[in-house]
Amino acid sequence: MHLVAQILVGVVAAIHVYILVLEMFLWRGPRGRAAFGTTPEFADSTATLAANQGLYNGFLAAGLVWSIVADDVAFAVFFLLCVAVAGLYGAATVSRRILFVQTVPAAVALLFTLLAV
Repeated sequence: MHLVAQILVGVVAAIHVYILVLEMFLWRGPRGRAAFGTTPEFADSTATLAANQGLYNGFLAAGLVWSIVADDVAFAVFFLLCVAVAGLYGAATVSRRILFVQTVPAAVALLFTLLAV
């Protein structure tokens, strides 16, 4: 069960690394615009804000990776809760899709993490 929990935490971390790449490096390109449904004009005018969001997603990923490396359940729980709350906020304010991309994977990883203790 512990291994499954760590794999799921790793999956959530990978999702956030991908979001970092989309927001920091691909925001203005076709892939970034398609992922977030933006126009070239909107992407150009919000690139700095998106890069900032990407950085925060990178911090979430780093915390999750650290929880795996250090084998620290408390770190995993903390960062998974951060991801879940951010996903809930994003789903309520931006797009319900965020609930399934961010919150559900974090909740599943959190469940397995807690069951593995």
